[in-house]
Amino acid sequence: MKACNVIEIVTPKKFILNGLWFGPRRPKQVVIWVHGLGSSAFSKLDIVERLVDKHTAVITFNNRGHDKVASVVKTTGARIRGGSAHEVFTDCVDDIQGAVNFARGTGTQAVYLAGHSTGCQKSIYYASKKPRGLPAQAGVRGVIILAPISDYSAEVKAQGRAALMRAEKLAREYVRKGKKHVMLPEDVWSWPWITDAQRFISLYTGDSAEEIFTYWDAKRTPRALHAVKLPVLVLLAEKDEFADRPAKKIAGWFKAHVRAGKSDVRIMSGAPHSFAGSERRVATTMRRWIASL
Repeated sequence: MKACNVIEIVTPKKFILNGLWFGPRRPKQVVIWVHGLGSSAFSKLDIVERLVDKHTAVITFNNRGHDKVASVVKTTGARIRGGSAHEVFTDCVDDIQGAVNFARGTGTQAVYLAGHSTGCQKSIYYASKKPRGLPAQAGVRGVIILAPISDYSAEVKAQGRAALMRAEKLAREYVRKGKKHVMLPEDVWSWPWITDAQRFISLYTGDSAEEIFTYWDAKRTPRALHAVKLPVLVLLAEKDEFADRPAKKIAGWFKAHVRAGKSDVRIMSGAPHSFAGSERRVATTMRRWIASL
């Protein structure tokens, strides 16, 4: 177990996010870990710890979608609803920019994003944007996405299209009535994927800014992915339980749509969505790719 320091990230919009800093205080490079749906700063530490060396630090942090339901506070003391049930997906740009700013505040000139699961969508969405008043991505040199799976296609597989359409109808009705943060009733959409109305639409309709990995629709253009000019490393889990098709087919889709030079797409043989049991291989692959840039 490696030692770490507790950090406090303040985003450009003045939200306070708690995090952990692993590694040297004056690193040459920093990896920012963007956790998945309902996870936290404590996610995937078996991979995180293997990324740390005398030149490399890693930040893990609670983005405003951490855990199921959370309260996210601003420096003014004001609070908003957060957690995976209530977060607004596009706010991830502010969250990640806060972490990037914190990393650059240490003097490092090389920052890498590493998103897992729904953290992949957040990392790619951020990388597709140009932060206002800053050069593109302000020092971010590459993006690593681990188990980038469409939440929509995963739930079509798990629940069936009819169940999603029923829940979507109610979610859109709530939004029309000004109740976008009202939770969907459990007889419509239940634990563990509880959500409010706007979050359901974002995650599970296939038609939102969050639905970036549209490999389930061959006719659709993944505009956010095409907009990313940074090198991208795609790590797919061969045995991903949330995938609706073989990893080789998803890999083929990514190879067709990840366009930046020095990008790569790889399948981690035998690995599940969590990469449990494959942490060493994953970390080694990430480290070697970063060194190659």
